[in-house]
Amino acid sequence: MQLGGGDLHQPGLRAVPSLKYLQVVPPFTEHFFESEDEADESVDNGPTGGLTWDGRVDRGWEQAKIPLLSDFEMGNKSEADVAGRVLAARYGKAITDIAGLKAGSDPAIVFRTAVKALEVFQQDYRTFYPYSSKYDAVLAGKAQLTPQEARGLDVFNAAEKGNCASCHVSQRGNDGTPPQFTDYGLIAIGVPRNRDIPANKDPAFYDLGLCGPLRTDFIGREDYCGLFRTPTLRNVALRKTFFHNGDIHSLRDAVRFYVERETHPERWYPRRPDGSVDKYDDLPAAAKANINTDPPFDRKTGDEPALSPAEIDDVVAFLGTLTDGYEPSE
Repeated sequence: MQLGGGDLHQPGLRAVPSLKYLQVVPPFTEHFFESEDEADESVDNGPTGGLTWDGRVDRGWEQAKIPLLSDFEMGNKSEADVAGRVLAARYGKAITDIAGLKAGSDPAIVFRTAVKALEVFQQDYRTFYPYSSKYDAVLAGKAQLTPQEARGLDVFNAAEKGNCASCHVSQRGNDGTPPQFTDYGLIAIGVPRNRDIPANKDPAFYDLGLCGPLRTDFIGREDYCGLFRTPTLRNVALRKTFFHNGDIHSLRDAVRFYVERETHPERWYPRRPDGSVDKYDDLPAAAKANINTDPPFDRKTGDEPALSPAEIDDVVAFLGTLTDGYEPSE
């Protein structure tokens, strides 16, 4: 786990999310009506959107404030503390030129200008949303998937197999925009507890996403506990940690968790003293009712998994085509 804070010794709670492909994430809402089901706008998809794991901010400048002022990230004590560091940096003059004459005497202006500059920086499509993966080239008719990648895409899309596309949408939008590989929804999938997170040494502590503790406006909403925003799968093959708590460390294992969560829970969760498997061990009992049971989670212990090991490999191969920087061969 990477440590942060002012002394670089403070542990956090969550895996670092990507800042890429956030430009079209909708503002958080409890009721999202842009359905993925044949554009049926009467379907309420529930809590959706926001730029963080728990959807608590909607704008890039709001997101930028979080790590700057977090005790376990950059560790600044206040907006004025950030402003002082900005003015002392080599880009301080550029910020004051943008902020105006009052910037030197008003830390709030400096801070606001700095975080809005970060928001503008994240609008650079070449860096943050280039759509330059092999899959984008395939959609543009400039490349072809290998047989294994094509099999992986079929399994990814098939509702009775991976069913991945039900949340990680793989088709172009109705307006022809490239697929984002997320529906932006918040969902509870019961990822195993990460015991490397120091806060988790307290058996009474739970990171419950939408219902707290980092997000505070829905504390007490038991039906929201355990829900985290579905991230894009673009560039997922480059990640070293997966899911909100970073408990899983390989892409193949992340796919395998989906396949085996219900059929072989003993491979993912610890056993209680009586020998039974403590399923969904990173959620309190009441929140376990929120766990998603759509395919491939619609099976029971001992059932045949939805995907074979070879099909898992195929899906992983397909996910590798979502990495930006692909250059089609002539």
